[in-house]
Amino acid sequence: MLEILVNGLARGAIYALIALGYTMVYGILGMINFAHGEIFMLGMFGAVYALGALGSAGMISVGLTLPVAIVVAMAFSAGFGVLNERIAYRKLRGAHLLAPLTSAIGMSIVLQNFVMLSVTKGKVDFPKAIAAPLANTTWSLGPLHLTALQALIFAITFALMGALFWLIQRTRLGIALRAVAQDRTMASLCGMKVDHLITFTFALGSALAAAAGVMVAMYQGVMRFDSGYSMGLKAFAAAVLGGIGNIPGAVIGGLIIGLSEDLTTYGIGSDWKQTTAFAILILVLWLRPRGLLGERVADKV
Repeated sequence: MLEILVNGLARGAIYALIALGYTMVYGILGMINFAHGEIFMLGMFGAVYALGALGSAGMISVGLTLPVAIVVAMAFSAGFGVLNERIAYRKLRGAHLLAPLTSAIGMSIVLQNFVMLSVTKGKVDFPKAIAAPLANTTWSLGPLHLTALQALIFAITFALMGALFWLIQRTRLGIALRAVAQDRTMASLCGMKVDHLITFTFALGSALAAAAGVMVAMYQGVMRFDSGYSMGLKAFAAAVLGGIGNIPGAVIGGLIIGLSEDLTTYGIGSDWKQTTAFAILILVLWLRPRGLLGERVADKV
């Protein structure tokens, strides 16, 4: 049972990391970035290509190549996140909500087809030389058995979440982001570069999604051009469950959905895991329409 909980928490931590991108963009713009799942998928492919290039250069050490691949994937997805903001959102900030929503869905389809046509329509394997040693190394802590890959997922996700909380709450940049979230017009009048801050938010959320993408790729071993669809949907559900626009809420929502999926798989079978996750979402929203923690305008980002 403990292993089920560990698997669920690892899965939930990944959902939470992706959900942070949704909640930050909503917090600062009041819009949903429905291309975020594809940004996550691009991070997966970026890491694989980075690992391939490093392998060709003779760098095969997991301790060296994996951190480089994660950084490259984060930078790669951050670039596409900036592009997404420039194309799909910047000119539509004052438009009806359906306009940026439609634009984001269009961008999602474009990115999916870009990878499908330029890379492959089939599956791409994550290098086993990187993932296998981590997946096959197990540590025992009493009745708890933890693989090195699970430990790495926990370490990376919670380190990135902690860094994000510190950035938002303890730095001048974080203060500026919160000011823009509260009132973009007033922030602009105070001399803040609102466009730059919004672009940074897209880049930061995209980088976090890319880090999650690398871990999912290692965990699953394969990826496809449409890998971002289901993960993006679940991460969006996590953000809504916790309270869209609320950073702690996104983390809690992700952990709840991850745990519910693994507990359902353990209890009644994997066919029901997604049904249970979204049933919990519907129930919570029925009881608390703003999510578990609600939307706190002052702390949205």
